[in-house]
Amino acid sequence: MKYYLTLASVLWAYMSLWYLASVWKKRNDVADVAWGLGFVLLAWTSYLLGGVAGVRGILVSTLVSVWGLRLAWHIGSRHRGKSEDYRYAAWRQEWGKWFHLRSYLQVFILQGALLFVTATPVLIINRSAVGKLGALGGIGVSIWMFGFIVEALSDAQLARFVRNPQNRGSMMQSGLWRYSRHPNYFGEIVQWWGIWMVTLGCAGGWVGVVAPITITFLIVKVSGIPLIEKRMAGRPDFEDYKRRTSVLIPLLPKN
Repeated sequence: MKYYLTLASVLWAYMSLWYLASVWKKRNDVADVAWGLGFVLLAWTSYLLGGVAGVRGILVSTLVSVWGLRLAWHIGSRHRGKSEDYRYAAWRQEWGKWFHLRSYLQVFILQGALLFVTATPVLIINRSAVGKLGALGGIGVSIWMFGFIVEALSDAQLARFVRNPQNRGSMMQSGLWRYSRHPNYFGEIVQWWGIWMVTLGCAGGWVGVVAPITITFLIVKVSGIPLIEKRMAGRPDFEDYKRRTSVLIPLLPKN
């Protein structure tokens, strides 16, 4: 229990510092950068605290760090030189005098709690003394690699499309985006199911299923796909794209 309480305390301090950074910079979307880096912090802090994870712990902590660092860099690059993300800017207006309290609790502390839950497989692995990766763990790593490639490639394709002035006002519908309206989210979900499979080689590893279930629910039903689709709704090109293209799992487009 002390292991998890210590990690929760570290994460609370981390998210509190990011809240202070948001006040200083006057933009709450720094929380999006904090999300990926928070997993890196938890992964290696739990590895050091556990002290018994060995090669399995190093492998999983490295995989999560690669994902978290890439995501933080990608989001940071997307925000650079732009005004605050529209979601946070809207909340800044809606919350009025309660803005700072709700920002701290609803944006940073709540996100920290969700981050902790999502990182559960990593925390379990880094407290386990299980040695060999095993066949199931190997399959999990392969699934993670597939998901990482899909997410990174789709993000790169979209970023290249947006940078091209000729595409201004149009919608990305090529590359992986031809087969899924949200291939980057598909890749992220797949990665966490892969990490959970690695956890199954540890005692109580099945509990880690809370992580991929949580990230899948958040992306599909709460803060990922629904927000984007709501913002795009009504555009003729999006409605046509929506009719032809799978929402998440890459599939051949409909005629």
